[in-house]
Amino acid sequence: MQEAFRREGGWQCVGYDAAAEQVARLAEAHSGDVIWTKFVRDPQEKGAWGPYYDRWSEFRVDEDSELWDITLPVPASDAVVTLPTFGKWGDELASLTEGHDLVVCGVATDCCVLSTVLPAVDAGRTVTVVTDACAGATAEVHDQALNLMGMLAPMVELTTTDELLAAKVVD
Repeated sequence: MQEAFRREGGWQCVGYDAAAEQVARLAEAHSGDVIWTKFVRDPQEKGAWGPYYDRWSEFRVDEDSELWDITLPVPASDAVVTLPTFGKWGDELASLTEGHDLVVCGVATDCCVLSTVLPAVDAGRTVTVVTDACAGATAEVHDQALNLMGMLAPMVELTTTDELLAAKVVD
């Protein structure tokens, strides 16, 4: 949930504000168990990243740019995983989530969310994706990404914020 995806421009996610409302609800309900992920540009632009940023040159900014700011309050007790990759699944996120359910939401459904969910599933994790707490480049690609992840059931479960919060009350 970063400024680069909220702001009008090349990476804007349709439905960002609606998704942010749901993410805020989830973060409040799961206080202390939230891990925020943050995309930042690698100034080295290794390999295919150079041509990628040729296409999206307005994002050739330093890692301390406001474009990378998380747009929701991040309590000091929450962890933040910052990487210059679409997907955030790796040793750090695996370690931070060990022994916990993995619930994923955010932007962009068709890029960062998908790129985080698939390797987590490959690592043997069951992942819940909160559909209304995600937003994509367009509504169509958001739906396409959700449909793709939904085909991986039971390794990937799709749910809504209300359903997830109702289940938490029951637990």
